[in-house]
Amino acid sequence: MANDVIQGTGNVFADLGLPEAADRQTKARLAMQVNALLKERRIKQTDAAAILHVPQSKVSALANYRLDQFSVEKLMSFLNLLDCDVEIVIRPRRDAVGHTSVFALS
Repeated sequence: MANDVIQGTGNVFADLGLPEAADRQTKARLAMQVNALLKERRIKQTDAAAILHVPQSKVSALANYRLDQFSVEKLMSFLNLLDCDVEIVIRPRRDAVGHTSVFALS
């Protein structure tokens, strides 16, 4: 058994060969921010549902990272409803292959 280390791409979804890897990673990072804000503010799921204008079951899905029912746009709108600005930056790519990234600033 070899102990070879393989460097990842920075996108676990791509490394696992999953379809729509960039979209999945973007959703996961946005969901992480939404969940972190809800936890930091100690907002219960029923209250979060009212704030985000979704049923409590959707908040539960979000909390458990079942993100197939959410679009990137919907997750960004949740951040807006939680008093956050979301910016999309487009710039010329630096590498031969373009990249999509989501960063959170405190």
